[in-house]
Amino acid sequence: MIRGRVDLHRLLGVLLCVGASVELAACSGTMQTSTMTSGAPFSLDAAAEQYVKLALALRPFDSAYVDAYFGPESWADEAAARDVTLDALMSDTDRLLERTESIDVGAEPAIVQARKDGLVKRLRSMRLRMAMAAGERLPFDRESAVLFDATVPTVAPESYRDAIDRIASLVPGSGALAERLEEFRGRMTIPPERLADVFDAAIAECRRRTLEHIALPDTESFTLEYVTDQPWSGYNWYQGDQHSLIQINTDLPIFIDRAVDLGCHEGYPGHHTYNVLTESKLVRERGWVEFTLGPLFGPLSLISEGSANYGIELAFSGEERRAFERNVLAPLAALDPADVDAYHDLRAALDGLDGVEIAIARRYLDGTQPRDVTIGQLQEFALSSEERATQRLSFVDTYRSYIINYTFGQNLVADYVARVAGNDRAARWRVFEELLSRPASPSDLR
Repeated sequence: MIRGRVDLHRLLGVLLCVGASVELAACSGTMQTSTMTSGAPFSLDAAAEQYVKLALALRPFDSAYVDAYFGPESWADEAAARDVTLDALMSDTDRLLERTESIDVGAEPAIVQARKDGLVKRLRSMRLRMAMAAGERLPFDRESAVLFDATVPTVAPESYRDAIDRIASLVPGSGALAERLEEFRGRMTIPPERLADVFDAAIAECRRRTLEHIALPDTESFTLEYVTDQPWSGYNWYQGDQHSLIQINTDLPIFIDRAVDLGCHEGYPGHHTYNVLTESKLVRERGWVEFTLGPLFGPLSLISEGSANYGIELAFSGEERRAFERNVLAPLAALDPADVDAYHDLRAALDGLDGVEIAIARRYLDGTQPRDVTIGQLQEFALSSEERATQRLSFVDTYRSYIINYTFGQNLVADYVARVAGNDRAARWRVFEELLSRPASPSDLR
């Protein structure tokens, strides 16, 4: 595996579009291993096709970049068979980025202009992932700006003391608060033998509530699996043809509230719904091939994760969720329904810690604190058990600044929907569906 080095200052010029025009490599050696095509009139369709082929060719160097692909199999086969260097991919991406930026869509409808903007941002984020595969690292905030079109305000973990005190008042006992919290929440653990019944009921209710507001194709479906040894708690692997594989990680005990969380987030109206709408509206109706490829690292990830988190509160008001978990899920899990009310009060207090993991991860990834201190801070300020803190840090090691996409993305989507739709719940569903059915970037929502 050949991993070329790139000049950091030049990289920033390419990615952030600051300063002079992009320098392009055009030596004969690069062209011999190039993935670019030539001869056809250049358009957004041509740029989209070349982007997809470059992304598929990146797989040997960055196995995480392509999260989903359901485009032509011949493109994937061609990319797998091609002998291309990382240097060549970076040079080709530089050229494609410059050519895409130069496409004039000023007279086109707003959705076409948004398509171009989204494609340019995809190319910039992919170019950074290529540089990261070559060994480059940017500061946390600059990395998130390029990869996800967003930066999160800097706060100190210590600023969450008031929220922690509020949580402590709801958790009886003595000793470390993280341990008391784990013990308290442990009463809400779903027995392993009842996981399937609980999750089936939760996902069915998430789907029912979503279909009251969003029309999905009759052919949409998903497969649910339970897995172990993963850095995440749940994952949606979109397969194309309106089908998803949803996996739930059972490494750690799963609390009763995670059934609705994951049912909405991974399924309805979260990732599965988003991907089905994208395939239906942008790929099948418009033929926009870039949406046959889902990059894990790109601006759409922030909207995807943010909308999946926001979809939980959209589908269930606080009292609706409390009643559903108390009256339906708790009996299925053989748990005491009377404990649900106390647990919901605790959940509301835990929402006050939103953003603390980002603050801790920023320090760790920027190299200002070591691993053991970071695990300690996840226990002290995020109130994670040592086991959960270690799993969470494994996620940060694997996905880095991706961590901003959950709580920050949720707040961004929630603010946008509320600003456009007001307080009317039906209007909020309409705005939400429209957001999931068009090309959008996080900066569009601010």
